[in-house]
Amino acid sequence: MDDDLRIVFESRNRAACADRSLVLAAAQIPHQVLHDRGGSMIVVPAEHSAHASEEIAIYDEANPPVVPKPRKTIRYQNAMPGIAAYVLVVCGVAWLAGESAFGENWFRAGRVDGVLVRAGEFWRTVTALTLHSGLGHLTGNVVFGALFGLFAGRILGSGVAWFAIVTTGALGNLLNTLVLVPDHRSIGASTAVFAALGIVAGYVWRAKLMSQERWVYRNGPIVGGLALLMYTGTGDENTDIGAHLFGFLCGFGGGVLLTFVRDRILEDRWQWLGGGGAITLILAAWGIALLS
Repeated sequence: MDDDLRIVFESRNRAACADRSLVLAAAQIPHQVLHDRGGSMIVVPAEHSAHASEEIAIYDEANPPVVPKPRKTIRYQNAMPGIAAYVLVVCGVAWLAGESAFGENWFRAGRVDGVLVRAGEFWRTVTALTLHSGLGHLTGNVVFGALFGLFAGRILGSGVAWFAIVTTGALGNLLNTLVLVPDHRSIGASTAVFAALGIVAGYVWRAKLMSQERWVYRNGPIVGGLALLMYTGTGDENTDIGAHLFGFLCGFGGGVLLTFVRDRILEDRWQWLGGGGAITLILAAWGIALLS
C-alpha cells in the first residue's frame, strides 16, 4: 500500500471499524485497519481518501447510531396505609366470623357458593376475599397480601391499588366460580393477593417501566409474575389454583387498563376515592350478606 496514507475513520470501537472496512471492501477501495490501545482506525492511500470518506459518510447516514430510549421514571408512593387497612380488614373479619358476631354465621353468609353466585348473589365474590379457614390460612394471606400489596401500592398509590385489588380479585372469584362445578365453594384473600401480583405485572409491562432494549427486559414483568404465581400459587390438593390463576389474569388486565390513566391516578383525590371505594365495596357486600 502507498506510503502516503490518510485516516478516514477512527473509533474506540473495533466493531465500528470492522463495519466500515466492509463498506470500503465492497467499494473496492484499498485500505488497512490499524489497532492500538486507544482504539482502531482505517487508513487509505491519499488518492482514495475522498472516495473512502464519501462511502463511509453514505453508510453513516443510512445507519445512524442507536440511541437507547430513556427509562421511564417511577414516582414511588406510600403503600403503608393500604397495607395497614388490608391487615385490619382481614383480621377484623376473622375475629367477627370467629365470634359469630350479630348472631350470624359469617362463613355461610359470605363464602363463594357456586349455586348462589349463579343465582345472583354476586356480593359473595367480595365477602369471600375477607374470610379464612384458620390461623395458618389467614397468616399466609396476610404475609403475601402485604408483600404484593406493597409492590402495587408503591407504583399506584394505596387507594387506587387496593380498589383495583378488591375489584379484580372479586372478578377473579366470579370467573373461577362460573367455570367450575355449581357446588364449588371457597373462601380466602388469595384471589385478591394474586390479583395484586397481576396488577403489578400488567402495569409495569404496559407502561414500559423496564428497559425495552432486550426481549427479556421487555417481558420481564410477565415472566416474573407468572414465575411467582407458579411458585407461590400452586400448593397442595386444597389449593384453589383456578382462583389464583383467574385472580392473576384479572389483575393483569386491570394493571394494563390503569396505564391509560397513569398521569391521573397518583393525584390525591383519586387515591382517596380509590381507598374509600374499596372500603365501601367491602362494607356494602357484607351488609347485604348479613341482611339477606
